[in-house]
Amino acid sequence: MVINMTIIIGNIIALIASLLMIYSGILKKPKDVIYIQSVQIGLLTASNIILGGIPGAIVNSLNFIRNIICYKDKLNIKTKIIITTIMTLLCIKYNNLGIIGYLPLICSVLYTWLIDTKDEIKFKYINILTLSFWFIYDLYILSFTSAIFDFGTIITNISAISKLKKIYKK
Repeated sequence: MVINMTIIIGNIIALIASLLMIYSGILKKPKDVIYIQSVQIGLLTASNIILGGIPGAIVNSLNFIRNIICYKDKLNIKTKIIITTIMTLLCIKYNNLGIIGYLPLICSVLYTWLIDTKDEIKFKYINILTLSFWFIYDLYILSFTSAIFDFGTIITNISAISKLKKIYKK
């Protein structure tokens, strides 16, 4: 019964975070996306801890810091190296999920190095790739609401890319 309540509570928190994630998929400006994702990441960190996904919680905590730095236009190569190094070391040390536990790390390292792209379409493609890995991870830790919304956000980003391509053709 305790395990079931843990899964329910973790998924309720993930649901709130996931609603914000879907919303971020329709935003056009990367800076707006980063702001909404920062709030979402804080909630997902809590959900990951509750559901036993320590690597996801570590990555999300550092992603929160990264996004705030990026939002303030202070994310430079030195900061990316520091964040990537800390994240990698902590994930290796505290990974409790085997190979699946490295998926959030892969996503975050990729996203950290490409987050400041100015090309809105490339930014959406980055979101699609990283969310595909999060989808697998979320299913593994039983974060069903996150997995459903990962998939929904992938679809939303694909739609946004289509709209942006039409705008750019004009």
